[in-house]
Amino acid sequence: MSWIRASGGIAVVAHPGRYNFSRPELHAFLAQFRDRGGEGIEVVTGSHSPEQYLEFARVAREFGFAASRGSDYHGKGESKADLGALPQLPADLKPVWHDW
Repeated sequence: MSWIRASGGIAVVAHPGRYNFSRPELHAFLAQFRDRGGEGIEVVTGSHSPEQYLEFARVAREFGFAASRGSDYHGKGESKADLGALPQLPADLKPVWHDW
């Protein structure tokens, strides 16, 4: 993460719903990530369900993370969601691109 931050980037946990963590394990992982300089979490992605959008929005609020969104689009017929088809981030979350 120090390399990411030193180059002007923001360290973000990508598609957290794909990790095989229990809720307590995920909480511990995210606490360590934040404590080591992590700043964001992907809230909306093509690999998350609508229920997971809500869960990771809650997590972003709890940990004070900036939020990202991405389709995980890899081409027509290879992705769950078409480019641009996913919902926007909740209005109360700060997007990772806010300060750019």
